Amino acid sequence: MALFEISLFSNALRRRVPVTAIVPVEELNIPGFPKFDKSKPFRAVFLLHGFSESEAAWLRGTGIELYAALHNIAVFMPSGENSFYLDDTSRDALYEQYLCQELVEFTRVVFPISRERRDTTIGGLSMGGYGAIRNGLKHNEVFGNILAFSSALITDRVADGIEQRNNPIASAEYYTHVFGDKDQLRGSDNDPKALAKKLVESASPVPGIFMACGTEDILLDVNRDFHEYLAQIGMKHVYMESPGVHDSVFWDECIQKALVWLDDLDG
Repeated sequence: MALFEISLFSNALRRRVPVTAIVPVEELNIPGFPKFDKSKPFRAVFLLHGFSESEAAWLRGTGIELYAALHNIAVFMPSGENSFYLDDTSRDALYEQYLCQELVEFTRVVFPISRERRDTTIGGLSMGGYGAIRNGLKHNEVFGNILAFSSALITDRVADGIEQRNNPIASAEYYTHVFGDKDQLRGSDNDPKALAKKLVESASPVPGIFMACGTEDILLDVNRDFHEYLAQIGMKHVYMESPGVHDSVFWDECIQKALVWLDDLDG
């Protein structure tokens, strides 16, 4: 595997941004280690980090470099700062546009990866889980699969004003800045439930969805709620719970299971 630390100028963000990439380019002459299949372009997985983290989070917290080699995939890890991977028009920082258009196209030009929707996956943990679900559903023409672990599916909480009350993580002003007027949030493009319902009603292609959350996770309730909502509207998905808290130990287990699931889809 080759590990790339990329400095990319983004027009959507109006500045230079970092991206970490893992790409199967060289053979590992290790007995028993699988050989890379170079007969076709690699599948691509875009992995999003959580709140207060950086593009290095997946490398530091999980064995993603090894797993990419084992599953013959290219992995791209952008920096999303604390944006929830939404466009911030007040700062001309268009994270959705950067992630779903610019970055995807950049990687397809520079690296030997597939342009097929079915081979393009978006995934994330915590804040990145929200970003993966929201952007994966909204841009279903780009992403064929969604991986979401311990997802910060907090839009109902924000709409009800719960997240803004004495929250040590972020201020009320922050939530208003990111998600907009709380009274306009439900039913908007920032509401994953609204996006899921719209997708089902439009009969458009629905991404494959793999969700997981720990039974001791602080976000278990919102993940269960979203899982139940998807079941209610008839959106096919996989949802798993197992012992775990909101940490990289659980996410390392999740990404291994999710990549096996992706392989099964590809097979």
